[in-house]
Amino acid sequence: MTLMFATQNIHKKEEMAALLVPHAIIMPSELGIDFSFEEIGSTFIENALGKAEHLFMMTGKPSIADDSGLQVDALGGSPGIYSARYGSDVFGRMLDAPEKNRYLLSNLQGVEGAARSARFICAIALVLSPSRKYVVQETVEGRIAHKPFGDGGFGYDPVFLVGDNERTMAELTPAEKHRVSHRGIAARKILTILASIENKEILHVC
Repeated sequence: MTLMFATQNIHKKEEMAALLVPHAIIMPSELGIDFSFEEIGSTFIENALGKAEHLFMMTGKPSIADDSGLQVDALGGSPGIYSARYGSDVFGRMLDAPEKNRYLLSNLQGVEGAARSARFICAIALVLSPSRKYVVQETVEGRIAHKPFGDGGFGYDPVFLVGDNERTMAELTPAEKHRVSHRGIAARKILTILASIENKEILHVC
């Protein structure tokens, strides 16, 4: 199945394309579509579903969207749904990933051990028609490191220690990351949904 992906982030597109093989993933910009959506939802699910619904309305094609972020317990769950905009209210501009990571680490000075617990959250929404919508949400638990490690991944990956080990998400190979990440777990559930849908359609045609 060919799926429109509600993003302008090429890194997310590449990761989602790898996770949803054999389905084809297309960004709106690849079809000359100027896509934008204001994320005003109070949850990851609301934002993901809102983006997918909006893109479906624009294209009439099966659409998928994700909303994901980092939730740090010692910061009351921040940055949460504001992960992409973290620190912009303080600095008056959007920060790049290394800047956001430095700002996050500065806010955790003096916080040690288990108190640095955190999780990545990913909600993925799939819209096939106005009345056929599916949403899954998954997490991966971990801790915030004291400094960035690793050259892989993107966003907060270099400061997120996965599970109980001492490797950050950015130190994992792509295959390892896909296996344990919040987005990887959620994407596998979407794959199951897509396979079920396609099987039903094949049986119906027969």
